[in-house]
Amino acid sequence: MTEVPHLTDLLADAPTNWGRWGTDDQVGALNFLTAPRVLEAVRAVRSGKVFTLGTPVGTGNDPVWPGRAQAQRYNTQDKSEYLVGKRTATAGGVEYADDFIAMYLQGTTHYDGLGHVWFDDTLYNSYPAETTTGGLTHNSVLPIAERGVVGRAVLLDMARHFGKDVLDKGQPFGLDDLLACAAAQQVEITKGSILLIRTGMIGSFFTRDSAEYYADYLEPGLEYSPELGRWFHEMEIASLATDTMANECTVHSSGAAFVLHAALMRNLGVAFAEILSLDELASDCAEDGQYDFLYAAAPLKVAEATGAPVNPLAIK
Repeated sequence: MTEVPHLTDLLADAPTNWGRWGTDDQVGALNFLTAPRVLEAVRAVRSGKVFTLGTPVGTGNDPVWPGRAQAQRYNTQDKSEYLVGKRTATAGGVEYADDFIAMYLQGTTHYDGLGHVWFDDTLYNSYPAETTTGGLTHNSVLPIAERGVVGRAVLLDMARHFGKDVLDKGQPFGLDDLLACAAAQQVEITKGSILLIRTGMIGSFFTRDSAEYYADYLEPGLEYSPELGRWFHEMEIASLATDTMANECTVHSSGAAFVLHAALMRNLGVAFAEILSLDELASDCAEDGQYDFLYAAAPLKVAEATGAPVNPLAIK
């Protein structure tokens, strides 16, 4: 059996952005989304069409990472309490309903904080892993939420590029595939871009049997290579968002797990958004040929959290 390489060895020559924006930085590659680049992104708005990219929450069958519980929503107050006399209307006659939800903060469309993953006991920008104990005092999702993610985004529809409605389980693709897809779509990936990748997986979740969907779970996705890591670094890619739960094939061809998270999030500070709903946007892009747009997202401002729900906007 081939020995699985440790990430220390696998990423020994991989680039990092540690210290690039100072020792206190906790938003990483989002620093590339400067005011001039945001203004440039506004020029991608040509028709005024708006797409929301979040998935529904609390349906009882939400797409969540295997092992994470479904969101639980409860009414804490509704019409029934007025009907049985436990509550009375306010002065003037107003009645109201209220509710409560318990969920994994990464149990729906979400952004990860840069401290979500690490190796060698070190988070992005050299913060020690011990700072995650009991809550992330560094590299939580809060700095990302406070900054927001706004810029020019490019959708790469890998499923359509490969002639499929949804990519196969465990199907990897790499940098050459990304660039070939962009060329086929006649869209330019410029420096500081936000990259959205569609595999068809999350869309297929709602039409497939749950047991079949989760069986032998291994998503299709982008696979790390040294060339890919250098390209993300040189192109100053600010954020990666996909319609999968992990933004990568969980297991790399080397046998190591979550290599892309380590190379891009932990080393470069690329902001990861996962579980996006991209099918409607992709269909519109295929129809009008416009694969770039203004992207805007701000996760919930949850203190010390590893991630938080978000409902991103794509504005064409």
